[in-house]
Amino acid sequence: MSAEGPVVRFEHVTVQFPGVLANDDVSLDIRRGEVFALVGENGAGKSTLMNVLYGLQKPTLGSLWIKGRKIGPRHDPLRAMAMGVGMVHQHFKLVPSFTVAQNIVLGMEPKRRGLFYDQKRADHDVRALGERFGLPVNTADTVGELSVGLQQRVEILKALHRGADVLILDEPTAVLTPHETDELFEVIRRIVAEKGMTVILITHKLGEVMALSDRVGVMRRGKLLGVLPTAETDERVLAAMMVGRDVIFDELREGAPGEQVVLAVRGLAAKDDRGLPAVRGVDLTVHAGEIVGVCGVEGNGQTELTECIMGMRPQTGGTVTLNGRDISRHTPRAIRAMGVSWIPEDRLSTGLSAKATVTENLLVGKQRQPAFSLLGIHYRRRNARRYAAKLAEEFDIRSGGLELPAASLSGGNMQKTILAREFSFDSPVLVISQPTRGVDIGAIEFIHEKILEKRNAGCAILLVSADLDELFRLSDRLVTLYEGQITGRFEAGSIDKQEIGYYMTGGRQKEARKA
Repeated sequence: MSAEGPVVRFEHVTVQFPGVLANDDVSLDIRRGEVFALVGENGAGKSTLMNVLYGLQKPTLGSLWIKGRKIGPRHDPLRAMAMGVGMVHQHFKLVPSFTVAQNIVLGMEPKRRGLFYDQKRADHDVRALGERFGLPVNTADTVGELSVGLQQRVEILKALHRGADVLILDEPTAVLTPHETDELFEVIRRIVAEKGMTVILITHKLGEVMALSDRVGVMRRGKLLGVLPTAETDERVLAAMMVGRDVIFDELREGAPGEQVVLAVRGLAAKDDRGLPAVRGVDLTVHAGEIVGVCGVEGNGQTELTECIMGMRPQTGGTVTLNGRDISRHTPRAIRAMGVSWIPEDRLSTGLSAKATVTENLLVGKQRQPAFSLLGIHYRRRNARRYAAKLAEEFDIRSGGLELPAASLSGGNMQKTILAREFSFDSPVLVISQPTRGVDIGAIEFIHEKILEKRNAGCAILLVSADLDELFRLSDRLVTLYEGQITGRFEAGSIDKQEIGYYMTGGRQKEARKA
């Protein structure tokens, strides 16, 4: 690590939004050639502070220095990139219909004769960049057809193509599988050690902080509580600083599933958006008072499986039954009315209406009930607000106001809004995908407790997650999914993570073929 001055310095930075003090007098130095982790609960101010650095947010008070130069009020992302600051956002900023190369060179396209887009040169430059940083990509692939992990790789290469030597990664592993996470960590270690870059890691996952970072800054309610050398702290200390109390993740699997099969999937088959087989002959059951976990590398049919169960995707074969009744051809509205609640993996496009208020999002599915609608015509606003305030308090939804758009919420508070709404239906079946993706450690503990409360009350829960720790902690049974097929079925506690990874990647099938 260099002995020169800090590459980034925040001096008494304050960011004030209406009703919210997002950053409260933050002073922080970040050194060249280090991995600096910034942790805190959702709404603690981490992303806001980094948005100041990247030029997306103006500070209300205070000053910012980059590479010894004081930054003026006209700082914006273009100026940040010109100074070597790049940012990979939690929700990627890519054009799905463009190729990998087109996305990476967008805005900096190489030209032939100064006029025409030079595709060959773009492909060559992107390939060379990928080789240089150990991030190989197929330049001709369409980004919308790539896995989430590869899309993130494109985002990182896009920042590097623009000359970034200070790279901000906002919740970079929230959408990655364990294998993809390991690959990302190797990339981060390499670019820091070999290229002397600075990486700022915004994350909730303390295990990643301990494994990867040199120093860690802890934020709570807009304040920077302290900066600690990672080697001199541990996860429990950081968790307590983040949430203001001890956070203890004990084993939570105890339960007594009933004998009644509530949800049954038999021979289910479906195609993906490209018309290719995505779910191939899946059989599974979920009993009352049971959590069945589905694990697999992302893109192996998990999304299509849950969409078929919820009536969001047509089936090409098989059946889905609820308490013995075939619901395979029912509409999503009918399936929900019969008692299936759904927490989708994509909270922005499927779980919420970003333009609607927090109150309106909490009310979806109940807006026609007499308590909230007089004769189906008149909106009982006062009742709706009272109801929303009660759910917001119960689920600790932190916002600048329940009448603000849901888009104003942090990612974790968006997730808690969806959970609050879906859990309020008291449905006999819950289909849950990625419940704690991008959620802070205190909220994870809270969400897990709520899921277990539902299970212990007799709810049948199908849980899809890319987080093996989460699946191991919550599930009564586990199934592994590979290329749309179930490759293994396990009772909780009967298999370790390394072995289950073997089934997740089709290793058992490959071994059988060799034999």
